[in-house]
Amino acid sequence: MALPDAQNRLAGTVSPCQVFRQMPDNVRPYEKDPGRGDDRLWAVIATIGRVVRIADIHASHTRAQADQIWREQQVRAYLGFLQRCELPVPRYTIRSMSRAQLPRGWRPLPALGFLNGRMS
Repeated sequence: MALPDAQNRLAGTVSPCQVFRQMPDNVRPYEKDPGRGDDRLWAVIATIGRVVRIADIHASHTRAQADQIWREQQVRAYLGFLQRCELPVPRYTIRSMSRAQLPRGWRPLPALGFLNGRMS
């Protein structure tokens, strides 16, 4: 009796929605396992005006947050200097991205790279 049902599925007469409704509640659909070598990365993005650069990339969101906090501390330490020289202050955010989205030849941006023109 199971053979005709399997043949119907192969023939396409049973929709995926019908199959999903027949699944027991304790069976979950496939979800990506974070420990499986996913190519998703967390990027710390530096922004000054319209200039946007990837400052650094990390495998976990926690590491990216720590890097963002450290970079913001470095900017605060030089805030007086930036204001006296009338230089714009960089803003740091975190975004999820894939490895394929990284530009060719990308290198990490030094935390104080904005002081010696590395942002432009």
